[in-house]
Amino acid sequence: RCDASPTNLDASSRQAPNGVPCNKVLLMERVYLRREMYFSILMDRGSQGPMMVGSPFGGTSIEDVAASNPEAIFTSPIDVKAGITREQCEAMAENLGFEPGTAQAEKAVALMQNLYGMFQSCDCTQVEINPLAETREGEVMCCDAKVNFDDNAIFRQKPIFEYRDFSQEDPREVEASKYDLNYIGLDGNIGCMVNGAGLAMSTMDIIQLKGGAPANFLDVGGGANEEQVQKAFELLDADPNVQAILVNIFGGIMRCDVIATGIINAAKEIGMKKPIVIRLQGTNVEEAKKLIADSNFAFIVANDLEDAAVKAVGVAEIAHQAEKLQLGIQFEGMDV
Repeated sequence: RCDASPTNLDASSRQAPNGVPCNKVLLMERVYLRREMYFSILMDRGSQGPMMVGSPFGGTSIEDVAASNPEAIFTSPIDVKAGITREQCEAMAENLGFEPGTAQAEKAVALMQNLYGMFQSCDCTQVEINPLAETREGEVMCCDAKVNFDDNAIFRQKPIFEYRDFSQEDPREVEASKYDLNYIGLDGNIGCMVNGAGLAMSTMDIIQLKGGAPANFLDVGGGANEEQVQKAFELLDADPNVQAILVNIFGGIMRCDVIATGIINAAKEIGMKKPIVIRLQGTNVEEAKKLIADSNFAFIVANDLEDAAVKAVGVAEIAHQAEKLQLGIQFEGMDV
C-alpha cells in the first residue's frame, strides 16, 4: 500500500535525512521458498580473474556467514581463457546442497553457466545472487541480485549504462564523474584535493589524526589538466560543509605547475572565499611555487603533509567558530 499524502511523505523524508528520493517501486511475484543460498561471480585479485563464490546459507549477509561459519563459504577460480566448466558448476551446486543428478542440480548448473555468460558479455565485475533460492515447486531461481559493471566498458555497454539513475546518486559525485574526477562526499568540513587514491587516504587519515574531519575523497588522478583542477575546486567551494580546502599533490606524472595554474584560475573564476592550504612536492614544484607567489592570492603554503594538516585543521576551526558566532568573517583572498 502506497500512501502519497503530504503527511506521510513528510514523515518518510524525516526518517532518512541523508536519503534519496524514491521515484520507482518494483513489484514482483511473491515466491515461497524452500531454502535460500548464496552465489556470486566476481573479479578476484588473488587469482587475477573471475571467481565463483557460494554458500548453502543465503538470504543474509555473506560477511556474517564468513565470520561465523567460514567453512560454509566455497570458492572456485575460473580460467578466463577456458571459461566456466560444467564440472565446476556441478561441484558448486553440490556445495550449495543440491543432490547430484537431480533436476534441481541440473537447473542450478544451467543457472551458473548462464550467469557466467552474462558476466562476460556484459563486462560485469560482480554478479551477486542473494538469495539464490529453491522453491517449493522445485524451481531454482534468483530472488535478489546485485550487479556491478566495469566503467571502462561504457563504450560497448551503452544500453546498460543508460539505465543509470542519477537521482539516486550524490549530485556532487555525478558532476565530478563528468570530468573524470574520483569524488566521494563525506561528513567533515575540510575539503581535500589530492592526486592518487593512496595519498588521498593518507591525507584523510592525518587530518583526522590532527583533530579534523575530511569533507570528501577527491582524487584528480595523475593526468589531470587545468580544467579538471578548476572543476575540482568548484565542487569543493560549492559544498556548504567545507570551511577550508587542503591541496596535497605529489608531482610524478601530475605536474605541480598544472595544479597551481588550475588553483589560481579557479580562485579568479569563482571568487573563492574559503582558505586554501597547499602542499606541493615533485615535478615542476619550483615553477608552481613561483606561480602561487606571483598570484594575488594569499594561499597558505605548507612545507609537508603534517604541517598542511595542522594548518588546515586550524583554519577550518577558525572558520567554524566564526560561523557559529555569526561574526561574518570572510577569508578575502585567503589571507588569514
